[in-house]
Amino acid sequence: MPAPNAPTLAERGPALGDAEFRRIAAILHEDSGIHLPPGKTSLVYSRLAKRLRALGLESFRDYCTLITSEEGLGERQAMLSALTTNVTHFFRETHHFIDLASQLRNGWASRVRSGGKLRIWSAACSSGEEAYSAAMILLAEIPDIARYDVRILATDIDPVIVAKARAGIYPQAVAEHVPKIMRDRCMERQADGTYAVSQAVRDLVAFNELNLMADWPMKGRFDAIFCRNVAIYFEEATQERLWGRFAPMLAPDGRLYVGHSERVGDPRFKSDGLTAYRLANAP
Repeated sequence: MPAPNAPTLAERGPALGDAEFRRIAAILHEDSGIHLPPGKTSLVYSRLAKRLRALGLESFRDYCTLITSEEGLGERQAMLSALTTNVTHFFRETHHFIDLASQLRNGWASRVRSGGKLRIWSAACSSGEEAYSAAMILLAEIPDIARYDVRILATDIDPVIVAKARAGIYPQAVAEHVPKIMRDRCMERQADGTYAVSQAVRDLVAFNELNLMADWPMKGRFDAIFCRNVAIYFEEATQERLWGRFAPMLAPDGRLYVGHSERVGDPRFKSDGLTAYRLANAP
C-alpha cells in the first residue's frame, strides 16, 4: 500500500527502463520497420506515459506484458499509432507537385484522354494532405478528369490517421497551405471555420490501411509513387528493401518521389534531381 501523501502515477510518472524500451522498440520494428535508437527514450516515454495512465497501469513492465499478450492486440495498435510520426501539410516539398504537373502536361494527360489509365500511390499518406494535393494537381491539369480512368491510392499503417484522412476535414491553419485559387476551387469552408475537401477531389482518392513491411495486394503499376519522409525512420537495410519493392510497382515512365533528406541507392533507379527518381532503364 502506498505511503500517505505518496505522489500518484500522474504526478511522478512511470519509469521507463532500458529493458522495457528495448522491448517496445523491438515490437515497433517488428510491426512497422521503424527503428527506434536508444536516444529516443524520452520520445517513447512522452507518447506512451498517457497510455499507461489511461489503462491504469503502474509500470512499463506491465505495459510490455499487455502488448505482448493476445488480449493486448488492440493496445499494440494504439502503441503504433502513438509512436508513429505524422508530420505533413498540403503541397509539402512543392517541387514534387510542380514535377507532377509537368509530367501531366508532357504526356500523361494526353494518354489519359486517349483512353489510357493513370495511377498514383501515396504510400504513407498520414492525414491525407499529400494525396489530396496530388488530386488537386490532377484536377487543375485535367478539369474533366471524372470522365477518365484516373485514381490515387493512399495508404498508411495507422488506422486512426487513415480515418482522419478519409474524412478530409482540416483546420483553417492547415488549409492555408493550399494556394488560395486552388483552395477556393477544391475545398469548402464549413460553418465552424474548418475546410472540407471537395467531393471532386475526394472521388479521386481511395484510402486504405497498409503496412509497407507486409504483403502488398496491388497488382498494377503506378505512374507516380510518393514515399516521402518515411524511409528516414528505417534502418539502411530496410530502406533498400523498400526501394527494391517499389521498382516493379513503377511504370516505365513513372516517378518515385522521396523526401528531401532521403536517397535511393537501388541501381534500378536513376535520380532526375529534386529527390525524384525514375527507373534507370526507362527511355
